[in-house]
Amino acid sequence: MTPAARLAAAIDLLDALEAQPRRPADATANDFFRARRYIGGGDRRAINELAWSVVRQRLRLDWWLTRIRCRPTARMLVAAELLLDGGLDLTQVLASFPGGQYAAEPLSTLEERLLRQLDASRSGIEGLVHPEMPEAIRLDLPEWVLPGFRARFGERLAEEAAAMEEEAPLDLRANLLKTTREEAAAALAAEGIETRPTPFSPWGLRLPQRRPVTQTRAFTEGLVEVQDEGSQLIALLTDARPGMRVVDLCAGAAGKTLALAGAMRNRGRITACDVSAPRLEGAVKRLRRAGADNVERHLLAPGDRWAKRRAGQFDRVLVDAPCTGTGTWRRNPDARLRTNQNDLAQLCTKQAEILAGAADLVRPGGRLVYATCSLLPDEDEAQVEAFLGRHPDFAPFPLAEAWAEAGGTGVPPAEGPYLVTSPARHGTDGFFAAVLQRQPEG
Repeated sequence: MTPAARLAAAIDLLDALEAQPRRPADATANDFFRARRYIGGGDRRAINELAWSVVRQRLRLDWWLTRIRCRPTARMLVAAELLLDGGLDLTQVLASFPGGQYAAEPLSTLEERLLRQLDASRSGIEGLVHPEMPEAIRLDLPEWVLPGFRARFGERLAEEAAAMEEEAPLDLRANLLKTTREEAAAALAAEGIETRPTPFSPWGLRLPQRRPVTQTRAFTEGLVEVQDEGSQLIALLTDARPGMRVVDLCAGAAGKTLALAGAMRNRGRITACDVSAPRLEGAVKRLRRAGADNVERHLLAPGDRWAKRRAGQFDRVLVDAPCTGTGTWRRNPDARLRTNQNDLAQLCTKQAEILAGAADLVRPGGRLVYATCSLLPDEDEAQVEAFLGRHPDFAPFPLAEAWAEAGGTGVPPAEGPYLVTSPARHGTDGFFAAVLQRQPEG
């Protein structure tokens, strides 16, 4: 594809994303390229790079376009991104819309006038950040998260916000059912993919640069699974051991379930639960590839009596709760556009309900691990403290002790009694986890 054709495809992709604003962008993008199988790998990467640059900077780009009273169409967003952040001058941007077969139509008279106005409005400023921007826009954050992020990060807010704009690393988890971390690293190296051990997870490997890992034998044979190190630490803290009965209550496609199965060496029983049948069905292939045969799946449905029949039976209950996902925004930049204050309120209610049901499943002396991929205290510490107030038979289990028992590397990334990871401080996605123990009987 020519550069002009790639630009036209990026505009089409952005239009597709705009048509489904509440759907995760990666799902829409997958459908977009699936319908255009003629687009090769190099072209796909270039199209994605331009489209995702716009998505990552959408809050700032909207501010600039609003400033000149311009509606943020996909064409104008791409043109503004190239001009303000892409290193092209006005003449080069205009030339990027040449018209003709497969290329984007030339900018209209109105579009060109607005683009010239945008160029003039910069007043010598380089880049997307303007001193007149509100704090939230300057930090590339939606306004509604600022109070929570400020409570979490304090003086480190700008540093963490900047880290959330960076591309997330590619982390892998060695599948202990088939290999060790060292053997997995050697298998990948034999295929030309170098890795290094992750600093906190004893199972993790990090790639210095992104490579097509899913096409390797190490992946297809189940030696490794793609999983951010922060996510690995949630499974690690669950401390699932051979012979235990464990439930992953919000299992989704079973990423953490797979890690639990590896820790348990396929001995004992894991129940992977979720309210979504497609997500649970999607786990089947992953479980089979990993060789995890101690896992059963259960679809949670209204009126389901499964939980009532199994009250007090589990040694470990993992609640990887549905949340705003603010800790994954560098990986899912579109989520900062899709999520709002109302979502936070609804999710907090749902989290409390899930925690209440999970508590009943824990046996006396067993542990409940509550986790989110959010960095907002409302979904994290506040949720745990409210739960403990309603359930006096539970108490926080010392994080350092849980970390040591589970085999964590070095000192756990923590804030007070809870595990907290963040992109700037730890190089992982942002995760929160609390280990809570139910008091033994007697």
